[in-house]
Amino acid sequence: MYVLVINAGSSSLKYQLLDKDTQRLVGKGLCEKVGSEDSFHRHGLDGDERLDTLPLKDHHDAVQAALRALLDPQGGAVKGIEEIAAVGHRVVHGGEHFSASSVIDDEVVARIRECIPLAPLHNPPALTGIEACADLMPHALQVAVFDTAFHQTLPPKAYLYPLPYELYERHRVRTYGFHGTSHRYVAQRAAALLGRPLDELRLITCHLGNGCSVTAVRNGVSVDTSMGFTPLEGLMMGTRCGSIDPAVVTYLIGSLGMGAGQVDDLMNRRSGLLGVSGVSNDLRDVQAAADAGDERAQLACEMYADSVRRHIGQYVFELAGVDAVVLTAGVGENSDRIRQMIFSGLEPLGFLLDGERNRLRGFERVISSEGSPVRILVVPTNEELMIAQDVASLLDA
Repeated sequence: MYVLVINAGSSSLKYQLLDKDTQRLVGKGLCEKVGSEDSFHRHGLDGDERLDTLPLKDHHDAVQAALRALLDPQGGAVKGIEEIAAVGHRVVHGGEHFSASSVIDDEVVARIRECIPLAPLHNPPALTGIEACADLMPHALQVAVFDTAFHQTLPPKAYLYPLPYELYERHRVRTYGFHGTSHRYVAQRAAALLGRPLDELRLITCHLGNGCSVTAVRNGVSVDTSMGFTPLEGLMMGTRCGSIDPAVVTYLIGSLGMGAGQVDDLMNRRSGLLGVSGVSNDLRDVQAAADAGDERAQLACEMYADSVRRHIGQYVFELAGVDAVVLTAGVGENSDRIRQMIFSGLEPLGFLLDGERNRLRGFERVISSEGSPVRILVVPTNEELMIAQDVASLLDA
């Protein structure tokens, strides 16, 4: 019996098929440029991938392509579609409606639709993926796993903005937080690595990639997080500016004549590493330019690392101390240089990075020195596995 995990983007569809009981990955793939003439489908496990260029006019076609590959008699992962017992869908925004993963019914679909204004680029394709799977696999249990659910434990003092209270009452303007599935997974793995119960730990989890967020986790629950009403708030990111003086927005509109859409595009797609360096939103390219003597690229790297340091410091105080800091996602897992920049000079505060451990890559590990009062961990995230585990639990129930 298998669980299919679907992550539908605006023009893409990623999927993984996992054995429900062993959690073993048996198939995966990616449909890109869905809706374009040059759409393609990449399928197969590492080292045995196949690339097919084929028309994918919508996400229904993409799900069909995924199922064809998984059911292929010449090398598919399953013999019949009935072996896929359930489908887990990553849904970015569940608003205040969902604090846990939920079996999808008409009410859940309606709630996801209600949240479209809060996630206009993410929730519509998720709904399309849900509809396609329901059409093609009517026998399978459909489950929604929400990025925002883990952060529904935030107390009001953390999720409310100091704005007129009626904006929250009438329009639900508040911090929602994102990357919740990733933060939840790495917090659980950190507890296992440390050999301590999760409900006894104070953790700071750092999801660092093109999108970035930091979460304070006390006793296994999220108590504060850097992303807010939207994923724009918080850390400096690949193309997002993160937190800035809000008056910059009114200045750009009032003094420079920019429209609201232009400001949104500037802050979400043309800022961050890309905006400061002028090179790229990819940290690897920015670091290469910095190594070649590009001063703006070097500045961008320093700002990126300093943004993480500030949020770690804030959460150390909020948690009244910390047992471990966990780094994950593309940059957090792979950039030993950024990790070094984040913790450099923090030795007096109990953050002792081990240089040799820090240079290793590719597996979960402790990278702090043996005597470090605060443990520093690298844990590769696995949101698909977390989704599959939630689906399996609901399937058993």
